[in-house]
Amino acid sequence: MKLYDQLVNKEEKLSLVGLGYVGMPIAVAFARKINVIGFDLNAKKIKMYKNGIDPTHEVGNEIISKTTVEFTSDESKLREAKFHIVAVPTPVNADHTPDLSPVEGASTILGRNLTKGSVVVFESTVYPGVTEDVCVPILEKESGLKCGVDFKIGYSPERINPGDKVHRLETIKKIVSGMDEETLDCVAKVYELVVDAGVHRADSIKVAEAAKVIENSQRDINIAFMNELSIIFNKMGVDTKSVLEAAGTKWNFLNFKPGLVGGHCIGVDPYYLTYKAEMLGYHSQIILSGRRINDDMGRYCAENCVKNLIAADKSVKGAKIAILGFTFKENCPDTRNTKIIDIVHELQEYGITPVIADPEADAAEAKMLYGIEFVDMSTIRNMDAVILAVSHAEFSHLSMAEMDMFFAEGKKVLLDLKGLLNRSEYEAAGYNYWRL
Repeated sequence: MKLYDQLVNKEEKLSLVGLGYVGMPIAVAFARKINVIGFDLNAKKIKMYKNGIDPTHEVGNEIISKTTVEFTSDESKLREAKFHIVAVPTPVNADHTPDLSPVEGASTILGRNLTKGSVVVFESTVYPGVTEDVCVPILEKESGLKCGVDFKIGYSPERINPGDKVHRLETIKKIVSGMDEETLDCVAKVYELVVDAGVHRADSIKVAEAAKVIENSQRDINIAFMNELSIIFNKMGVDTKSVLEAAGTKWNFLNFKPGLVGGHCIGVDPYYLTYKAEMLGYHSQIILSGRRINDDMGRYCAENCVKNLIAADKSVKGAKIAILGFTFKENCPDTRNTKIIDIVHELQEYGITPVIADPEADAAEAKMLYGIEFVDMSTIRNMDAVILAVSHAEFSHLSMAEMDMFFAEGKKVLLDLKGLLNRSEYEAAGYNYWRL
């Protein structure tokens, strides 16, 4: 408890390693109560934060410009802190195996700047055992210190939902864990400084790791079920959205919808769990089945675009198609691990190069990661088909007159993947309308 008191009295500092969509809001929240050092390897990002610019859109420029977080890309500044939170991404490799290099790299950097008496808390989503079996040895090797003697560790999985202005760090109950009771108490009290919803003290670090990885696995499986229903009902000529609205009138029906599952959590975390299971000799059945369905939805959407072009008597090869939205989710600039790129690649297999517009997306990131260059929506004209792929607020306000302007003469093919528009109105207006 001594460290907690020192933090509150501003005698010691807290560091945040990794200032992305998860880490930066945490740093800003803690800075309202204690002294915070915000560290990230990306010097360009640090410069933006220092200039009061929030590229993540998570807290906004005004708050960033006023925060007392000491933003830095100088790792030696970490030596000034005693309580460290690591919030770096944990992606998967091309073969769907966990890519632990970001968390290993963060552990290496933190380890060589770790001082006696520190507490290190990992927030990155991992399979059970990574914190103690992978991260701790790195911390010990780089620091020359002994875990449990010279420093302590904990784990508190992130639950921030990018782009969500309702479910925030402060309003979501936080799972916390520590290597012993003393550490757990310290970690819990530190997070209670900023999490109004309170904390849940997990029995162990592995329990906390497992709880996080199953949260998104459960959601992934439920969405996979909805996607499978969408495929089945599409073959029957039944509108899935109407079916779900009808079924949703029952009190215990779960409100999940079909869609493309991208991002850093739902489309990734299940692979961490199944990877660990296979290490122990168990081959997942339900989890991996759901993953296969969800991973295939981009191709499925592209195929239905082609089918609708044919039904509208339009040439497939060289067809003019516009995709509205490229981020992995609505009202968020993040394009990393977006599944819209699967639609793009599948259309290219048919000899179609779509134009893409997304006023919310990080254009520089999309260019760097995918070689995609966005067009302005005002330039989208004479299209054979339009795919409304992401439910940005800006897209939800599109009128039929505005939608009409995107198309060439003749039959209009519209794929409304998120079901934003009124199906009956567009069909009555002569559109060839399709949705998941």
